[in-house]
Amino acid sequence: MSTVLIIVIVAVVVVLLALAFLLPRARERARVAARERELGQRRDQVAGEHREVAGERERQAEIADSRARIAEQEAARERAEAGAHQERAALHEKGLADHELVADDERERFAGTSAVETDRGGVSDRAGAAGDEPAVGNDPERTTDG
Repeated sequence: MSTVLIIVIVAVVVVLLALAFLLPRARERARVAARERELGQRRDQVAGEHREVAGERERQAEIADSRARIAEQEAARERAEAGAHQERAALHEKGLADHELVADDERERFAGTSAVETDRGGVSDRAGAAGDEPAVGNDPERTTDG
């Protein structure tokens, strides 16, 4: 029996030595795995935060784009109005819009000028000519803004 007892004791010692060497390695692997899980959770959390910020920035960019389109349209409108005023100025410089400068009650005062030219029948040449604008009192689109 002493031989069996020696074999059992040797087997137990071998198992204990194996556990003594393998147990620290297993613990270290478990610690590394736990750290990896924690790191993964942190990565997911930070990535989620970045995605939220990116989404908010994307919404802000859409709003800014919309405001920019509105501003561009307003600028185009302002340019168109400026162009219309330039055209009106050119007409006035050429004397083609003098009739707009004289009100109905001033027609007698400016009789014979380019603003109130009359032919033999007493009708204004400008108002009577085909394609010309009507006189001041008859112009439905006349504006006072310039």
